[in-house]
Amino acid sequence: MVLWVLRGLFVLLMGAVSFMAIKSDAESFGRGGDLMVAAAMLFAVILVVVDLVLTRKSLAALSGAFLGLVVGMVFAFALGLIVDMMVGVFADVAKGEEGYAKFAPVVGAIKLMLGIVCCYLSISFILQTKDDVRFVVPYVEFAKQSRGARPLILDTSVIIDGRIADICDTRIIDSPLFIPRFVLQELQAIADSADKLKRNRGRRGLDMLNKLQTNNKVEIRISDARVPNVDESSDVDQKLVALGKKLDGRVVTNDYNLNKIAQIRGVDVININDLANALKPVVMPGETLCVRIIKPGEELGQGVGYLEDGTMVVAENTREKINEEVALTVTSVLQTSAGRMIFGRPEGTPLAPRRPRTRL
Repeated sequence: MVLWVLRGLFVLLMGAVSFMAIKSDAESFGRGGDLMVAAAMLFAVILVVVDLVLTRKSLAALSGAFLGLVVGMVFAFALGLIVDMMVGVFADVAKGEEGYAKFAPVVGAIKLMLGIVCCYLSISFILQTKDDVRFVVPYVEFAKQSRGARPLILDTSVIIDGRIADICDTRIIDSPLFIPRFVLQELQAIADSADKLKRNRGRRGLDMLNKLQTNNKVEIRISDARVPNVDESSDVDQKLVALGKKLDGRVVTNDYNLNKIAQIRGVDVININDLANALKPVVMPGETLCVRIIKPGEELGQGVGYLEDGTMVVAENTREKINEEVALTVTSVLQTSAGRMIFGRPEGTPLAPRRPRTRL
């Protein structure tokens, strides 16, 4: 809104200045004064339109162009002195100042062309090499400092998973959640898929998204930010990593590959699976727990049950107690890439004797 007010004032000021200039010398302009005011305002409107069309602006490019202009003018001034000196040498000494005045129009044109050439070459050279030269003052790279909490950028997989909505209900998240527009488009494409499984996953993601937007315990923002240096045809993972780097945010995902790519690119990642594993209760050997045996295990006499958090429990001598609650004593805990496994035996049951090793 402020920008539109500024643009309107710019157009009005251009018209007002031209009107005041014409009013001060109305005899010189005559009836063409109105056309001059209209031309000035039209020129201002054209500048505003150009400003709107050029959406991608770069402070580095602007500073580079300014530096190139200054360098070009310095070179042009130096070359102009050389031209004046050469003209003074080759002019007719006998004619004195009249000899130099004879070449004055040509000298002025040459100096003007030299200035234009020097400015063009210096600006072109600096803009093409601005990414290679970092020790010049206008090319100092400024790190973007975000105020407040860093934003969390949600991936498609974490929205479909749905656990992020439960985490938001705990009020533990105080950062705004950013949902990029291209993630919404991917969710819509999955929901419209011909594959029934994908279609169900996409619809679940849209339901979870609606649940997040109606949750007053967290701030949700739909981001339309343009991702620099990323083609429109690039996949969502590359856009997420680039957006996280641009916004200085953290990507929330369940995707293992995206996790690794973001870490390589220097973007912080929050993996919901890692968070869930970290919140699982710690069970030490010798402790007791109660588990319902739901199926037989792979080994003889084993039964398998699960804790409330999904941790698998393998119990000895419980194959005959399927669908029963059994009190177990933990014998060992195994942490794997797939999760945590707990091994135990019924309370009061001694350890199974080890089989003697036979030597061949």
